[in-house]
Amino acid sequence: MAFLERLVEKGILSPLDVPRLNEAQRLTPTRQIHEIVIEKGYGKELPVLEELASECGLDLVDLSEAHLEPDVLKIIPLRLIHRKLLIPIKKENGILTVATTDPFDLYSLDEIHTVTGLQVQPVLGSPREIARLIKANYGVGGETVTALLAERDEKEDVELLEGLEADDSEAAKMAQEASVVKLVNEILIEAANERASDIHIEPEEGQLKIRYRIDGLLQLQNLPPEINRFQPAIISRLKIMARLNIAEKRLPQDGRIKMRVQGREIDVRVSIIPMVHGEGICMRLLDKGRMVFNLAAVGMLPDTHALFKKLLDLPHGIILVTGPTGSGKSTTLYSALNEIKDETLKIITVEDPVEYQQPGISQIQVHHKIGLTFAASLRSILRHDPDVVLIGEMRDMETAEAAIQASLTGHMVFSTLHTNDAPSAYTRLIDMGVEPFLVSSTVAGVMAQRLVRTICSDCKVEYTPDLADVPTDFPKAKGPLKLFKGSGCRSCRNSGYRGRVGLYELLVASDNIREMVIQRTNSMAIRNIALKEGMITLRQDGFRKVLQGKTTIDEVTRVTAGDILG
Repeated sequence: MAFLERLVEKGILSPLDVPRLNEAQRLTPTRQIHEIVIEKGYGKELPVLEELASECGLDLVDLSEAHLEPDVLKIIPLRLIHRKLLIPIKKENGILTVATTDPFDLYSLDEIHTVTGLQVQPVLGSPREIARLIKANYGVGGETVTALLAERDEKEDVELLEGLEADDSEAAKMAQEASVVKLVNEILIEAANERASDIHIEPEEGQLKIRYRIDGLLQLQNLPPEINRFQPAIISRLKIMARLNIAEKRLPQDGRIKMRVQGREIDVRVSIIPMVHGEGICMRLLDKGRMVFNLAAVGMLPDTHALFKKLLDLPHGIILVTGPTGSGKSTTLYSALNEIKDETLKIITVEDPVEYQQPGISQIQVHHKIGLTFAASLRSILRHDPDVVLIGEMRDMETAEAAIQASLTGHMVFSTLHTNDAPSAYTRLIDMGVEPFLVSSTVAGVMAQRLVRTICSDCKVEYTPDLADVPTDFPKAKGPLKLFKGSGCRSCRNSGYRGRVGLYELLVASDNIREMVIQRTNSMAIRNIALKEGMITLRQDGFRKVLQGKTTIDEVTRVTAGDILG
């Protein structure tokens, strides 16, 4: 009111306009009165700003000919510049001069001081000229882009890397509602933050259950009961994200989601199976940002690593990595390839699917529907003059024979098999139908592996175990046995474990073992010979890591329960 009265006294404003301006400010309380006077055309801009500057004790600057330094323009965050319509015009002796259209917005000036650490000197500028300078220096449409980025940062931590396709059905519309999108995003974000390898969404009678597989074990998530009402919408949303048919509810479907969660690129393999109470979903998360393909980083101890490195340096032969699903075989193979990767080597892989894209390596995705199988791919890539070939898995005799032929023609071949231990790999190949003499002459070594949980570093404590709880095959200690365990904390969800490390059993083919393979000797006999020749079993490797304080006896015995020392 006082400001309007002064404008009337100076002849800048008509007394008849004061009631209209008061009503306009009542309708838009967030706007300053001087902005309304100028915007509505009740008074000319320059006299109004001069009176405002006088009232606030600020300088009024002419920005019509201003040329701003690029370094100065970068000082203030873009969100403040666009949202508050202000701009930095100069910086001298630790003082940042900022032109603003609203001298009463002390909060923004304080925020600039906090962000920059500089003393802020405000000056008053024309809104029109400040807007012109912002467009000239930050680009046309900058405000819109900044707003969109801010909205994404605040509301959408999940960014899909592929476009979505959805029809106009009721299910699709329900799945695309903002609340459903946000709910699904929160499920994915939580899984990524908790380092989950899998998400299981399981419908049961009257409820929806979500479990994350963290460090190899499933953990039930607490959910509000109201989530049951969103079950169809959640499933439809995930189908849309995976580019699947949302109308098909009777048959299994498989898809893939490529997304970025809080800056990390994550690949999600989606499998949907119809069940009694609805469709069950299993999602495998491949967090590319967290993967480190290094043999030392995966937990291979120096002696095992040195022996494995000798195998990697061979000019030809087959190296097999064995273990159950989820035991880290792919990580070991990628780490091995990274160990030998060089500009002088041509490395080609055939995978189903290609989980992690690696620079410097040519990777082929298997496509069974069009006949691009492991065996068919292998026959073709041998004409590409490779030095090293990786076959995702030896599933049948055709693939195994193709790999053996590749090895016999001077190539180093890496692959995986599903066997419980290293010696069983030889007998598995023979059982597939491969001739024993071919297996004997080509397979240079077999690495069996498992993953065990590591002790949480935040709650790791030393303790003396009860001798009754120590396995009879545990290495004997000279003095009192001191081991470590996790007491449980927030970081590890009170489990005492956080992260995983590999256990490795490396069998290098000796003359004795090659002869036994030719004679079709059983895997137990091969194992006994390998142990006499110095092979360290999975269980023994696990106990070594227990003594190093990496894991616990309970964890090693859980994972290697079927390991027989012989």
